[in-house]
Amino acid sequence: MFRRNVGGLDRAVRLVLGVILLPVGLFLLGELQGHLIGLFIAAIGFIGLATGASGFCLLYILLGISTVKRKQDAS
Repeated sequence: MFRRNVGGLDRAVRLVLGVILLPVGLFLLGELQGHLIGLFIAAIGFIGLATGASGFCLLYILLGISTVKRKQDAS
């Protein structure tokens, strides 16, 4: 489907931040009196979890970035 462009350490950081930010954002969002900042933080957490789990980041494609280490040929 998509070629991975998020490397190991990058993925780990994204997953950890996602696990932290998603519940914090949902807590700040509250019930019906939610704050917009809570929605923003929860969205950032969700994006971190999604990109960390999949190993693919659309923004990296647009910027031409890849943190995946490529295997070098032993010639």
